[in-house]
This record gives sequence, structure tokens and C-alpha cells, in this order.
Amino acid sequence: MSVAPDSWTPGGPLTADKLTTEYADRPLGTDAARPRLGWIATAPGYGATQSAYQVLVASSPDLLTPETADVWDSGQVMSAQSFGIPYGGPSPAPRTRYHWAVRLWDGRDQAGRWSRPSWFETGLLDEGFGSAQWIGARDSEVRDEEVPAPLLRRAFTVRDGVRSARLYASGLAYQELRINGQRVGDSVLDPGFTDYEDTVLSVTYDVTALLLAGDNVLGAELGRGFFGLSTPNVWRWHQTPWTAQPRLLARLVIEHTDGDVTEIVSDGSWRVADGPTRFDSLFSGETYDARLHPAGWDESGFDDSGWSAALVVPAPRGQVRAQEHEPIRVVEDVVPVEFGQPRPGVWIADFGRTTAGWTKLRVTAPAGTTISLTHGESLLADGTVFAENPNVRSERFQRDEYIAAGNGVEEWEPRFSYKGFRYVQLEGFPGVPTPGSVTMRVVHSDVATVSRFSADQPLYEQLDQAMRRTVLNNLHGIPTDTPKMEKNGWTGDAQVGAPTMAGTLGMARFFTKWLGDLRDSQDENGRLPVIVPTGGWGYSELSPATEWSTVYPFLLREMHRWYGDERLLAEHWAPVLRYLDYELGRVEDGLSLSVLGDWIPPGYPDGPPPEDRRLTGTAYLHRAVVAAAEIGEILGHPEEVDRLRKAARELADGLNRAFLDREAGSYRTASDPDYRQTSNALPLAFGLVPSDLVPAVVANLVADIEARDFHLNTGCLGVGVLLPVLTEHGHPEVAAKVALQRSYPSWGYWFDNGADTMWEMWETGTRSRNHYFQGTVAQWLLENVAGLRNLANGWERILIRPDARSQVDSASLRTDTVRGRVSVSWRRVGRVFQLEVQVPVGATAEVHVPSDAATDVTVVPAPYAPEPEHVDGYCVFTVPSGHWNFTSRTS
Repeated sequence: MSVAPDSWTPGGPLTADKLTTEYADRPLGTDAARPRLGWIATAPGYGATQSAYQVLVASSPDLLTPETADVWDSGQVMSAQSFGIPYGGPSPAPRTRYHWAVRLWDGRDQAGRWSRPSWFETGLLDEGFGSAQWIGARDSEVRDEEVPAPLLRRAFTVRDGVRSARLYASGLAYQELRINGQRVGDSVLDPGFTDYEDTVLSVTYDVTALLLAGDNVLGAELGRGFFGLSTPNVWRWHQTPWTAQPRLLARLVIEHTDGDVTEIVSDGSWRVADGPTRFDSLFSGETYDARLHPAGWDESGFDDSGWSAALVVPAPRGQVRAQEHEPIRVVEDVVPVEFGQPRPGVWIADFGRTTAGWTKLRVTAPAGTTISLTHGESLLADGTVFAENPNVRSERFQRDEYIAAGNGVEEWEPRFSYKGFRYVQLEGFPGVPTPGSVTMRVVHSDVATVSRFSADQPLYEQLDQAMRRTVLNNLHGIPTDTPKMEKNGWTGDAQVGAPTMAGTLGMARFFTKWLGDLRDSQDENGRLPVIVPTGGWGYSELSPATEWSTVYPFLLREMHRWYGDERLLAEHWAPVLRYLDYELGRVEDGLSLSVLGDWIPPGYPDGPPPEDRRLTGTAYLHRAVVAAAEIGEILGHPEEVDRLRKAARELADGLNRAFLDREAGSYRTASDPDYRQTSNALPLAFGLVPSDLVPAVVANLVADIEARDFHLNTGCLGVGVLLPVLTEHGHPEVAAKVALQRSYPSWGYWFDNGADTMWEMWETGTRSRNHYFQGTVAQWLLENVAGLRNLANGWERILIRPDARSQVDSASLRTDTVRGRVSVSWRRVGRVFQLEVQVPVGATAEVHVPSDAATDVTVVPAPYAPEPEHVDGYCVFTVPSGHWNFTSRTS
């Protein structure tokens, strides 16, 4: 029970901080027709609520008052909503900056101060790229050969009085733009990867400070990425419907102080030439010949008479849209921890950590000297770098080559490829390399870290940090499986990893983009491939794989749980239903056929064990159908909800009829090699086990783990649910023993064998050492060890229940959510248990305090302490916003 809201005493006025538009802080170039606004409501004290808001939008920050706002005044809107507020003024104009501010009213109808102004700037919207044309250096067929990256340049003049300048550009696959010798922006591998048949992204840059009065030059160098990949590979990225030579679409808009506008667009007047990047491939690496660098090519005064006129080339079929998700950036530099020399002329730089990115080279060498840099995650027995990939048909893999110009100290780094590595093998390097000779450049999507976990159990912190690093290493505009082997957006990996990603990182914009990729990949039958985006591979290869493609409805449903995003639900409702209709149409005898199953459990490094994968396929389809039904309830589609609920019941019945041994109290298939933990943990986690059989199924699961000396035998599907299921059903001590195991198979076994990231396989011979799908145990740390769980609607309801306290005496977690910071910190000293909780405005937390009796708990502040209930060894309090402290005694 909780105390009535009227009894709470807020400690001050309600204020709005951390204003966002479309989840971003002051976005530049949004194409949202009705941008959604949000803020964090804050107030001291306890029980503060937001009862109303007023938004002002103006053409200048100086006009943000109710009397002068010249674009939109929402008036006082009676609502507790603090995010997802659609702009309600006149249709936004293209290329326009709008300033806005908000003030709030609390539950006592007291108005707070106006927020600090924020802004959003629209992109091209329906105006598009105007007369700009797609241009390139060649329009020949892409073949398996080394073709230089093109340089493109356009000279132009600018008169005095520039007020602002914006460059809108889409260079496929990747662009590095330059103005007057200066690099434009700090993003890399831009724009983001998409299915170019449906969507092409463009990026907006503020280039005002780069322009000069008089002569100027706009330049571009283009890389191949997955748009023009020439390296043969099993996923057929070299043979997609869109495969073509690199090309550019650009529009530079310069606004003058007198109101005039100057525009420079991509067209046949540009000049082009082959650049010093002689070859680039996401799989093979890059070759750069510094002797061929045309000095000053991106500045005025350069003689481009020997260059060719740009070719006007066909546009890709996809619709050009503004890139709204976070760009990829170089986020950190790391120097080697040591060098080795396995044989003369070969040096190995060990950076001491596994990452995704590339190496920056610094060298002094005679002209024509070729230095190769081969990247890998592990070493061979002879001490050299292991860099092979049987799925890529190329003589080189993850190898960069730099040919020196011979003009003193030279520095170079790749522009159009990234690698997964810890080690770099240097060959051809003159002399002895030093720590300054090579630098690891850590590269990934620049998503924000939103949480921090700690515990007094060192292995728990090691698990958390390894998973966070592994996830970031696999964020490059899409959630990949591995930065080394594939770089593919495997849907099953994202399915099991998404909750941990959202629990540790700000994924709203990133997942919004990838949900669009999922929609784009859907075929005319509603079917989804196993990798997204795809160039055509994965609809029939390794398919059907229900546990993989059901990520679509699951992720969509979770976006509402994490961010309260109803617009996203509505946008994807129809394609999600079409997808589920396809899946339900495949069901036979209540079961979903699937070919992948519980991928790579211990002892099966080449795939799933010999079990009937209809069990896991049906379980995941059931969860997806339930997720879609919940979406339908939120959107108000009762007929579809009834249909989906009926389908879910039929799937549950089919699974239990086929695989549940009621007498034995366990799930098994006819082809199982032994007891399978995943086959039993999944039905428990997804609510499929008949209630009267839950105790028996749990008991058998625990018995198998104990018989294996507290080892797991799960693959990627079971890893994330095993420990939560054990904890939920009263066996946290068993979960802890599995988590803290040090012998094979376990995470501790990895770490004892040198791991600093999560691996693909449980065996030390794993082909990928940067694979998050076996590391989803991290979610158990957040939700059970720390005890913080998000229940609904953008953290509107929170559960705090630290129920995995075996072999750990303290843990804490703080998380920045769409409503503000949520935190939990607990520690145990003897029989005394102390719990500290922070709840943001707009949220309610159900706090479970371990205790022997309700009378054993004290609450600070005592005057506002709600009346608890005592249930199963916990005192349960329901509290509103505020900073709460609970102390109890436990046996």
C-alpha cells in the first residue's frame, strides 16, 4: 500500500531539464514532420508530479515568451507526459532552426520556471536535394579487382556576409567531405548502412565556419562499404541489387546576411580523379599510396585540369532520408602495451584489449616502402596474428597497406573499413616500432552510456564491463554479430542482446533506425531474413529461423517499455502483423519449424545440438505473438488482440503437447543428446509451463545444473534466461554458482584464458572474440543482482528487488531513463540490509526490501513512509519520486 498523493510534500518547484527533440540534444537536419519533444522533470522532495506543461516555439531564443513566441504556443496542456510530445505548430519549413522552451506545473498547480532554451533544425524535408544529381568517377560494373577510391572536387566563390551554411550529403557507401583543406565533421563511416533499394541516408553538416570570403573548394572522397563491395563473400554483398561504384549526392546551401542564398550542388561540373586510396574493402582492408596524394586538391588554387568531368550516374532506388541516429565516431585512442617479434621483420603490437576500429600509423620511411598492418583478435602458435575468414574469398583479410611518400614523418589511418582486433602485425616497418608508431583507434556508433553497475564481487564487474565493451564493438549503424568475421546484422543476436543494450546504452535513436531496416527487409510475403540489412541473402539460407526474425515484434514492444514510444508502434503495426501472419501461416500442429535453434552451446562449436528446434522456434514465436498483442492493446486494436491471444494459446498448447513430459516434469525432444537446459529454461521464462508443473520443471533444471557441478549447457538462446529463471523460482544460490564458475564452460573460464570481451563459442578456439550473444548474463546482474527492473511505458513503473544476493554483499546500479535517473544501491553488513533508491518524477517504484518481518524495516524519510506488505521474505513498499533509504534485518 502507498500513502495518498495529497500527503506528499514536494520540496520545491518543478523544472524541466535536458530537453530533447526526437531523443536528441539539438538535432541538426531532422526530417520529422512533427518532431517530438521531451524533457526531464525534476524537483526536490518527495512525491512530485507533473500536472501540465506549456511549450513555446519561436524563430529566435529572444522570442521565447508567451507574449512574443512567433511559431507556436501550446498553451497550458493538462498532461503528465514528459516525452513524445509532438510539435503542434505550423508545418515546419525546410532548413530552419526552431528554438523552444517549456515550463511545468506540479501536482499542486504551481508553475515552475521556464527551461533553458533548446532548438531543433529541420533538414531538407519535402524540398529534397533540388537540382543536385548523383555523380561519380566511373559507372562500370563492380568486379573483384582493386579500384581506387575517387576524389571529387568543386571550386566556387562566396561573397562576404555569410550568416549560415549547411551541407547536405549522401556519399555511398562512405564519404569523407572536405572544405578548404579542412575535414567536415567528426563522424566516420558515414552515412549509415541501409538496404539501399529502400532507404538511403543523408547527413547534415554545419559548415559555416569553414567557408571563406572569395575562393572555396568542396571535396569528397568516397569509399565502398556494402554499397560497392568488390570482395567475394558467402553473403553475396558483392552481388546485391544495388551494387555499384561509389557516388555522391550533395547540396550546399549558403544563407547570406542580406537574405540571399547561394547553392552548390553535385552535378557534371565537378571534377574527379582516382585518389591515393587504391583499394578499400570492409573485409580485406585498405591500400593507400601516399606518393599519389595530390597535395592541395581540396583547396583553392589547385590545378585540376588533368582531372575528368564527373559522371552523372543513376540514383539508387532507395528514398533519400535524413540520418537521425547517432553517427559512428572515433571515441578513444589506445597505445600498445607491448611489442613482440616472432621472426625478423615481423612485429606484433598488443594493445591489451579487444576492440573494433583501426590502427593509425606513424612512420618515417623511404619513398615506396610498403608497411602492412594485419589485424586480428588472437595469435597463432608461432606468435603471428591469426587473420583468416573462410567466408571471404580474398588473399588478404583485415590487412591495411601503406606505401610511404618519403617526405619525413608520415601519419595515416584508414577511412573506409574497420576491423575487429587486439593485435596488429607490422611488416615492412623500418627499424623498431615504439608505442607512438601505432595507435588503436576505437570506433563505434556514438551512443551514450546510460548506466553504471558495481558490485563487491569482482567477477560480476568483469562480466558487466566485458559485455558493455562487446556490445559497443558491435554497434556500427546496425547491431552486428562480430566486427571481425562478418559485420552482419544477425537478427537473433539482436533479439537476445537488445535488453542488455537498452539497459546500458541510450538506444532509442539507434533501434528506431534498425527497426526501419527490419521493415525495409520484409519481402512481399511478410518474411524477414536472418541478417538485416541484406542484399538478398538470408531468406532461404539458414532459414526459417523463428528465434531470429521474431526480433521485430519483440524489439518494437520493448521500445515502448524502454522509451514509451507510441508513434513507433503505430508506424510498424501493419508490417509486424504481416510478418506474424507469415510466421503463423507456417505453423504445423501448433509448432513453428526453425533451423537454427540454441546456437553454439558447449560441445557444439559448429552450430546447435541435434535437438528438435521446433521447441525453441515455437517458444520465441509465442513470445512475439504476445508482444504484438500487447502492442495492439496499447494502440487500441481489440479484434487483432483477440486473434493474437488465441494464436498464442494455440502455440503454447502445441509446444506443451509435443515436448512437455508431464510425468517427468521436463521438456525434451526426441533427438536431444541429453537434458537441455535451454529447452526447459525458455518455457519457464516465457510463461509456457502449466502452473501445476512449474515446481517440477524448476526442480529438474536445478538438478541438472547440480549434476554438472554448476555448469551450464546453454547456447545463445538460453544464456540470458537461465540465471533469471533460477533466481525467480527461488534458487539464486544456484544462479550465482553458475555465474561465478571458473572452469569450462563458463565466463570465468574465458577470462582466465585472456578474454576481455564476450566470445562466440565456449571453447578457447572460438573464431570470434567479440560476440555478445553468449554474454547476456549481464542482464541478470542489472535486474537481479542490483535488482532494478523496468516494467512499463518508459520507466513509468519500476520494480526494485535485489533477489540474487548469494556470494555478494553489495551492488549498485544507476540508470538515466527518459524520465530521469533511477538508482538502486544496497549493501549487507551482518544481518543488517541497507537499500537506497532514487525514483524520478513521473515514475512509481515497487520496492522489495529483504526482511524477516514488516516490523524489521525502517524508512527514511519516516514521515512519508508508506505502509508495507510482507510477502515471501520481502517488505513491499510502493513509493513515488524521491530519494529513499530502507534498513532491515534479515536472518
